[in-house]
Amino acid sequence: MTKSNLIKVAGLIAVITILSKLVGFLRDVVTAGAYGATTISDAYFYAYQIPAFALILLGGLGGPFHTATIAVFSKIIPDIEEKPSKEVQSLLNSFITITGICFLALTILVWIFADPIIKAIAANASPELHNLATLQLKIMAPIMLIGGVIGILYGISNVYKEFMFTALSPTMVSIVIIGAILVFRNDSTGIILAWGTLIGALVQLLIQLPVFFKSGFTYKPEFKFFDEKIKNIRKILLPAMIGTTIGQINIYVDMFFASQLIAGAWTAIGYANRIFQFPVGIIITALLVPLFPMFSTFVGKRDWDSLKYYFHRGLTSLWFMSFPILAFIIIFAQDGIKLLLERGQFDANDTYMVSLALIYLSISIIPYVARDTLTRVFYAFDDSKTPFYVAMVSIIVKATLNFMLIGHLGIGAITLSTTAVTIINCLLLAIFIRNKIDLEFKQFISPTLKIIFATLTMSAIAFGFKWYFEQAMPDTLLYLTLKLTICGVISIIVYFITGKLLKLGAAEHVLERLKTMICKKPITDTAISGE
Repeated sequence: MTKSNLIKVAGLIAVITILSKLVGFLRDVVTAGAYGATTISDAYFYAYQIPAFALILLGGLGGPFHTATIAVFSKIIPDIEEKPSKEVQSLLNSFITITGICFLALTILVWIFADPIIKAIAANASPELHNLATLQLKIMAPIMLIGGVIGILYGISNVYKEFMFTALSPTMVSIVIIGAILVFRNDSTGIILAWGTLIGALVQLLIQLPVFFKSGFTYKPEFKFFDEKIKNIRKILLPAMIGTTIGQINIYVDMFFASQLIAGAWTAIGYANRIFQFPVGIIITALLVPLFPMFSTFVGKRDWDSLKYYFHRGLTSLWFMSFPILAFIIIFAQDGIKLLLERGQFDANDTYMVSLALIYLSISIIPYVARDTLTRVFYAFDDSKTPFYVAMVSIIVKATLNFMLIGHLGIGAITLSTTAVTIINCLLLAIFIRNKIDLEFKQFISPTLKIIFATLTMSAIAFGFKWYFEQAMPDTLLYLTLKLTICGVISIIVYFITGKLLKLGAAEHVLERLKTMICKKPITDTAISGE
């Protein structure tokens, strides 16, 4: 693939990813309006976490099955213009068959043991919540089977340089759920959410098939479990699956403790997390993803000065984008949730719950991006064990903090413990990375202080305008929209001006990147990284 084509593909994926996030957010708006933050929505979000683990984490883009398929098949398919060889076809058939058998067994087990599974992850749930969640889990159990297979098809599509349908595919669940809610407006049990999710996952699988067949593949059951290349796939797949499972256990720990809170608590936490992930996902995709291959290259060349330089510039850029997001969430969380979600069955109390959870969670954005950047450095050194061990420690810390705080902070305990664990993880990784390289963290002191000053200046202006609008305008959605828009635009302008006055390199580099995008000029390393 040529450099120009690579840039076009990257641009296409970025656009589709943002559209996917917007569709997902629209799904949340429609779901919140239909069911609010209630026992019904709690039941769905509890039940969905089990099949979502297979569909999104294991089988999703960047998940273990997607990654393992690319790693193995990209090396044994020399020419994507040619029809795949019998050996490649046989290997893929065996991989799909073995995956299908394993996940079919999991599907059956989840369906049979749905009741005790819900009891385990929602031990303190009311009978109504328990029964609804159990029923919805049984409906969505086949998603387990779909998840593993779809990850393989994602990988094959990418090996054959087909990216559009792969990137578009995850929106199918959201689109089907939105359609189902709009058609079946009178659903009072939330069952339509479960059926919509199952049908959406099936559509997600089906739209991968044209690329699969177009590439010259056909499927027939084969089972070569002890084939050498299947063993190679297992070597890649199993550690990645274990690592992914560790992260999911933290969610189950949260679910266990959230089940003893008031109805709608787990729904509120879920909405808060998705709102938080929206800006975080965009800045990580824009700023961190391009840095990982650079880190790996520098480690391979033992170019330690360049590694330190780009680590410093990359993380400073991430913090430059993260601090104002943190400030804006703290100041405008309740206004934002009210504008986005408060309609239909989603009332003012639901808005308060989500905004409280979001504020506690937003504090984690600074260590969150630092942790992810440090993790990429470990991966560049081919060290996945250290982040894995740190993640295991986080499970114990998470459970302990939830237990200690739940009686005092309620819903805030879940998200505050997440923030605390993220900080601890970040600190541990920063300590352990010294065994490999001294990243000279003292270099962050000056730019970080400048970023904090710019953020405080922006926050003071934003808070002043917020107070003025609240005194001068009625509390309607129109004026709320105007308040958030005007305050947001003014805050961004003040933040960038302050950054430039402080000669903060990250401000200049972000502005430079915006200019290059508008003028359609090539983006340099400087524009990508920032200081």
